[in-house]
Amino acid sequence: MILPIQFKIRENNYYLRYLRSHSYWYKYLNRDPKSFKMFEHEAKSYYKLSPADRIENVFNTFEMMEKILSAFK
Repeated sequence: MILPIQFKIRENNYYLRYLRSHSYWYKYLNRDPKSFKMFEHEAKSYYKLSPADRIENVFNTFEMMEKILSAFK
């Protein structure tokens, strides 16, 4: 695996944890460094870190707060 990819993985704990739990990615990243974008996308979708997931999380939080406040009325 080339050094820039190793640095990117070590900087992000989610990537490191995902790589350790899905070890088949070692083989793909060693053979083709261009597959890092696919790895990154798969890790973000696994941990729900994409922008769409974050927006959904914010809406869910507001919805929960609204339900709690309506319960106190």
